[in-house]
Amino acid sequence: MRTYTLETPGADLAYYVRGPLPADGGRPPLLMIGQPMDASGFAALAARFPDRTVVTYDPRGLGRSVRKDGRTDHTPEVQAGDVHAVIEALGAGPVEMFAGSGGAVTALALVARHPGDVTTLVAHEPPLITLTPDGPAAVRARARVRDAYEERGWGAGMAVFIAMTSWEGEFTDAYFAQPDADPATFGMPADDDGSRHDPLLSDRSWAISDYRPDAGAIATASTRVVIAVGEESTGVQTGRTSVATAELLGRRVTTFPSHHGGFLDGDHGYPGKPDEFAQRLREVLDTP
Repeated sequence: MRTYTLETPGADLAYYVRGPLPADGGRPPLLMIGQPMDASGFAALAARFPDRTVVTYDPRGLGRSVRKDGRTDHTPEVQAGDVHAVIEALGAGPVEMFAGSGGAVTALALVARHPGDVTTLVAHEPPLITLTPDGPAAVRARARVRDAYEERGWGAGMAVFIAMTSWEGEFTDAYFAQPDADPATFGMPADDDGSRHDPLLSDRSWAISDYRPDAGAIATASTRVVIAVGEESTGVQTGRTSVATAELLGRRVTTFPSHHGGFLDGDHGYPGKPDEFAQRLREVLDTP
């Protein structure tokens, strides 16, 4: 794996290339992106494509990518501009793309703004909470995560986040009547270290989950767009947002193995089924 740094006015973007450029076999590079996950989260999935040139990157302000714009928020439009710059720096033409979570939102913004950058996009579980029928309640549930984090720290915020993302169905009065989840339930610390910069638990990434894709621009793009959802996500928030995103774009969801992080192994986060996930991704990318 080779490490590069692309200097832009707003950030020095670190990206990583596995395999030759230009890619062998006539296939474009396969670019994997996330948000707030950095490139390290795709190590297991990238390793399962040894025959492909795989590119990953750290979004600005995360991993090794250093911000120079003086900001702390994360927005799809800015992230899309960064990914566009990385694709141009590769000099290998349009890419195939797997994008997970907030990265899937970035990817949809990229296709709308730079339709020539991507041949096929697999957007896995974009967390576009305002698209669901209970959008206002989902926004309220998101604020509860932020409030717990701001008031009591990382463990408290993460416990409420897990409870929110594990909730089945719409956010009803029964959900809001529950007390905040106890960090100890999930083996997390209750102590507060005083930091408040987490991009997942603070409000710094709300522009991502508030984003509404430009369905018209995406429809006219040459990019083949696949909205993917994990088989274990049916009924929970990111499963429902995936269905809502697909409906907005006039598509049906494509089912993948496992859950929201189904491509992860035991070395990074809650493990999924990376072998099965990679095989499914191959099948989808190879489908005309």
